[in-house]
Amino acid sequence: MQQSQNIVATQQALAGRRFSGNYLAAKSTGEQKKTYAFDQILIRGVLEALGNPPLRVKLWDGQEISSSTAPIQMSLLIRDRDALLRLIADPEFYFGEMYVTGRIEVLFDLPLFLETIYRALPRRRPPGLLKKLFGTVNGGARNTPSKAARNIYHHYDIGNDFYKLWLDEQMVYTCAYFADPALSLEAAQSAKLEYICRKLHLRPGESVVEAGCGWGALALYMAKNYGVSVKAYNLSREQLAYAQVRAEQQGLQEKIEFIEGDYREIVGEFDVFVSVGMLEHVGIKDYSELGKLMDRCLSPSGRGLIHSIGRDSARDMNAWIERYIFPGACPPSLSQMMTLFEPHGFSILDIENLRLHYAATIEHWSQRFEKAADQVTATFDPAFVRAWRLYLAGSLAAFRSGDMQLFQVVFSRTGCNQIPWSRDEIYTPALCHDLL
Repeated sequence: MQQSQNIVATQQALAGRRFSGNYLAAKSTGEQKKTYAFDQILIRGVLEALGNPPLRVKLWDGQEISSSTAPIQMSLLIRDRDALLRLIADPEFYFGEMYVTGRIEVLFDLPLFLETIYRALPRRRPPGLLKKLFGTVNGGARNTPSKAARNIYHHYDIGNDFYKLWLDEQMVYTCAYFADPALSLEAAQSAKLEYICRKLHLRPGESVVEAGCGWGALALYMAKNYGVSVKAYNLSREQLAYAQVRAEQQGLQEKIEFIEGDYREIVGEFDVFVSVGMLEHVGIKDYSELGKLMDRCLSPSGRGLIHSIGRDSARDMNAWIERYIFPGACPPSLSQMMTLFEPHGFSILDIENLRLHYAATIEHWSQRFEKAADQVTATFDPAFVRAWRLYLAGSLAAFRSGDMQLFQVVFSRTGCNQIPWSRDEIYTPALCHDLL
């Protein structure tokens, strides 16, 4: 009963009922009057602060404003004055809010529009009210077990059927590995699982603990193809139920134990620690606790891999995404990630940035999501579809522009010499071509 209540509550929270109003209501409140000179001054100030991109702003009374000397490529339609003022006051948050409710519209390819904005922001820091474009929202707040559970329910327990519409067949909701750009999403996700196993140099009979296992794809792959035993922890009941069924279908239930629990509940000693897509949910202030956990649970010759969304420098998640899509998320910089390892004497064996691979992954997701948009609308509502469309487009733009990174860090106990002398066994033709 509690599980179903959590799922229903999450679905209701993410549906359009949560977003403030819509532009149809705004039309009846007198907001569709002519623009003022002050409105135009504000818009020109914003465009100048962004470096005068090739953008035309179309206003509710038909006026069009642009400050670019280059040919106009994009248009942003603002349907009412209140939406304009909200965008000016807090663009980081209200761009998403106004887009989802239909009070603004991007008359261009949405990911390319957002990528243009992302590329403009770091070069020119606008003053005054626009400083909120660069504000922080999370501040590395502590992520208690109860708070972590609520955050997981919010995003991952929307329902397996929703994610089945646009993820790959294995239900992998993390960056794929496109060793060849021609790989399908299914092949690239399988390549990622294989890639992680090779980086970890798994051997039959070893014990692995996975923190944040999603729908179980990596645990299943490791047990089936490398003969290891896996304990996989996750807070999402929807995901765990799905993973358990898949383990039974593949006859792997004796090799894998799926556990409903926070990473802080991990007990025992293991040869390998792996976490894919969990660290960005942990919160910087809880890194010391995670580091202690890894130190406590790894065997004397233990090793591990952490795969996480990150940034080149320390900043928090976009305010709108933090509130509506990924509450509690805090992508770390590489230096922040290192605080997991340094206090415990771990040796860093390999660091790789798969940023462009994540951009390619999200592009596949976005295409599949659009094909399933009518089905999503039937289950939720149009505002929900627009919210996820914006989330995927913004994520794609962030990885394309370099605003977001994807780090894979391999580490081991200091003094562990059971590691290969080259990367040949990781980068083999089989990984690139046999999956085509």
